[in-house]
Formats: sequence, structure tokens, C-alpha cells
Amino acid sequence: MKKIFYILLGLFLLNSCGAGPKKTEATKPEKTQKRPNIVFIISDDHAYQAISAYGGRLAKVAPTPNIDRIAKEGMLFNNCLVTNSICGPSRATIITGKYSHMNNFIDNTLGTEFNFSQQTFAELLQQAGYKTGVLGKLHLGNTPTKGFDYVDILPDQGTYYNPQFINKSGQYQIEGYATEIITDKALKWIDSVKNINQPFMLFVGHKAPHRAWQPGPNELGMYEGIEIPEPETLFDDYSGNRKVASLNYTSIAKAMKMAQDIKITDRRQGGLNTKQQKLWDSIYSPINENFKKANLKGDDLTRYKYQRYMRDYLACVAGVDKGVGKVLDYLKEAGVDENTIVIYTSDQGFYLGEHGWFDKRWMYKESLKTPLLVKWPGKIKAGQVNNDLVSNLDFAETFLDLAQTTIPTDMQGNSIIPLLKGKTPSDWRKAHYYHYYEHPSEHDVRRHYGITTDRYKLIHFYYDMDVWELYDLKKDPNELQNVYGKPEYANVQKKLHKELEMLRIKYKDNDNLNQKFINEYNEKVKKNPHIEYWKL
Repeated sequence: MKKIFYILLGLFLLNSCGAGPKKTEATKPEKTQKRPNIVFIISDDHAYQAISAYGGRLAKVAPTPNIDRIAKEGMLFNNCLVTNSICGPSRATIITGKYSHMNNFIDNTLGTEFNFSQQTFAELLQQAGYKTGVLGKLHLGNTPTKGFDYVDILPDQGTYYNPQFINKSGQYQIEGYATEIITDKALKWIDSVKNINQPFMLFVGHKAPHRAWQPGPNELGMYEGIEIPEPETLFDDYSGNRKVASLNYTSIAKAMKMAQDIKITDRRQGGLNTKQQKLWDSIYSPINENFKKANLKGDDLTRYKYQRYMRDYLACVAGVDKGVGKVLDYLKEAGVDENTIVIYTSDQGFYLGEHGWFDKRWMYKESLKTPLLVKWPGKIKAGQVNNDLVSNLDFAETFLDLAQTTIPTDMQGNSIIPLLKGKTPSDWRKAHYYHYYEHPSEHDVRRHYGITTDRYKLIHFYYDMDVWELYDLKKDPNELQNVYGKPEYANVQKKLHKELEMLRIKYKDNDNLNQKFINEYNEKVKKNPHIEYWKL
């Protein structure tokens, strides 16, 4: 009887965690339905807090009218969660539809390269008759060898000014600003394929607003003199049984570098030509002089660093927003907008001063949640808001569903097409699984995995510690009180532990696999004790 009980319990928990719709066939189209073009725009480190469609403290001071257009004409997702909050692994999940431990791209340590011999959505779209392109930042350690007809990407992180690009002929440089160059390239490629007798898919990867937040020539200084509202947790003291949160190197006060990040330096900015440097100096030289005179210390210095960080970050976002507007306008002018789905997202969330931090990595709200806005004329009712738990794990499946082709059963997410049409499947996920691996590393965020539901979050920090955290997201939306072990949450805690284990079984993650990755990391360090990390 016990055996039968546990089998039934397992089936119940799998369902409650969201086993998801069967993924063998795409959504059956109407006979006359034309397959849509897909324009997928992904920025780097663009926090949902910095998109005015999401509201919040920055919406009025730093609006994003063009990105907001996607939400106004389509759907905004309030709960799009990532599987591993860091640049390369997020992109690897997006193109494979698999967790990091399944596509073997778990972190951004130097030398990590994505294995393009494995299955990607791009290759499957090609087989389904789509013209495919990848442009801008891909950040997978190497160049795609298959799947994309058009490849024109930044090497590694790329640079903001006068960037290098890699295409199928080799590496070359273009003078100008990366966001503007990538936007112009996107328009040219769409123009080249819009009249061919096959649908197209373009992956547009922006470098902005990645660290070190260098605004473009048309956005330099746009927020000078504007006071950016502070988050209420800027001076978080990490009380509330949250010791792990204090163990990191992501704080604005301590980890943000004066020259690289805050631009307090007399040195030339690397990579700028004479004209660009002159414009740069006209903005930052007076700022630097005033800073030196102020002689700030303590909390006043932290507040100053926050303001400088946010002014540069938001100016970079403004450049991306203009680029999105150009793409939307061009699609309409070219007459292809009615049959083109436009998706805007980021590789993960980002801290804009919350908990005193910048960067990402954590399973806490601001880095776990990424923006997702989708516009599909005639298919999505304008101005819709979705609160279901969706994930970057679902993007590949969604692209294949749009292409009306088979979705491989080894992909681990689910197409969001039913959600876009306003019909949430009865077996849609009720919980989301997360796993972060990159430690030890530059920012010193500990390895952890966990489960998020619409009400609770359970996190396990491991590797060099064994710490559990539990948050009641309804009572504590800022995640300031770890209630793990409190008697009043005993039943919730027990249930979440069971659901977490079922998700780990479902997604084929386990402690043995964790140890394998740890051993591989230790071997890297043994071979090179001075191992460097990509500047993330």
C-alpha cells in the first residue's frame, strides 16, 4: 500500500508542479493560417524595473515608450522567470529549450563554449522552412556552426563603441555605437528577406544595458540633473535570518568600481575615437570635477554611486528603446507587421539598487524575473497582462509552435502560444525550478537552487554551505524575512520540499550531477590557479 501511495503522490506533485502540455506536435493551425515571421529582441541585463510598462519607481523619470508599445498592442508577462540568472547560460537555455545541466553550459567561466552540434531551435526552424538569422550579442563563447543562415555577432561581450563583429567571412570592425549598429543591421536583414517566399526568424541581441553602462552619443547626459528615485532596500542590512545575502561582491557601495562603473577617471575611455572622446569628456569631465570637490564618504558616497549608475544605465536603456521603435516602425512601413510576432525580453533580471546591489545571479525577485512583452497582431488582444509562471525555458518551444512544426519531447519547456491566445492550459506549471552554479567567481554569489510558486519561494544554498531559505511572497514581497524553520510555515515548508524534489526529478537534476560540475570546475582551477572570469 505504501508503494502505491508514493506513486500516486508523485503523480500528484508532478501535476501540481506543472508537467506541462504534451510537446510532440505544434498547435494545429487553421488551413489558411500563414506562419508568422518572428523578431526576437533580447537585451542584456535589462531589468523589468526599467521598463515603464511594468510601472514602479522609474516609470515616470525614465519611460520606455517603444518597448511599452509592444505591451499596449499585445501582452505583458508579469512572471517570466529564468532558469539560471546569468548571461551565457540564459541564452543557451533559450536556444535549446533545456536547463543548463542538460545543455552543459552552466556558467560564464573563461573558456566555456556552447556545443553547437546539439539541437537548437534555429536548426529546427530551418528544417521547417524558416530563414534564420542571429545578430548582435550571443555570448556563447563561440560562433554558431549551424542553424542560422545569417550570422553577424559580437565576439564575447562586445564593446559599446566601434564594435567588432563576426560573420561567416571572419571578424571586422564598424565605427559607431553598438545599439544603433545592431538596429540598422536588423532592418537591413529584414529588408533582404521580407519578399522571399518563406517566413523568417531574426534573433536580435543587444549588448546594452550591460556593465559598464556606456551611453550612446545621442543619449550621453540625458539624465544629468534628474534625481533617480532610490529603492526602499538600498541600505538593506540583511537582517531577517538572511546571512547568505550578505556574502557577495555585488554591492554598489563596495563592488562598484569608480573608474570602470562610475566613470571617475582621467583616462581616455577605451575604444573611442577622437570625436567620440570629445563628446564624452564634455559630459563627464565636469561631473568628475564636481565629485572631487564634494569629497563624499559613507552613505553619501553610496547614494552618489547609485545616481551615477542609474543615469548611465537608463541612458543605455533609452538607446535600446529607440532601436525597438525603429524595428516596430520599419515592420509596419514594410507591410510585414501584420504577420510578424515581436518578442522583447532580456537574458535575466538585474538589480537597480535593490538590496544595495547591481548585477544578477540570485534567485531573489529582481534577478529571477525577466521582462517579457509580446506583440502579435490579430492573435493577441491589445493590452493583455498575463500572470502565469512562464520561463525562458519556454521560448524555443514557442518558436517551433509558431512554425507549426514538431516540438521535440526532450525540450523541457512549453509553448506559450495558448497563453498568448488567452487560454491557460489546466496543467500549466504551478512552480518554477531554478539553479545557479557560478561560484567561486567574481561576484561571489553562492551556488543555489530552488522552487518558486505564486506565493512562496524555497532556496537551498550548497557547495560550501548548507542553508535553506523560505519566503512568503505575499506577506514579504521584498524578500526580507527568511521564515524557514518557523512553526507556522511547517506544512508549507514540507510541501515545497516535496515539490522541489519532484521538479528535480522531472528536469533530471540531482546532487551527483552537481558534484560532477563541481569536480570539473576544480580541475579548471588546478590547471590554472589564476583562472579569470569573463567580465559579466
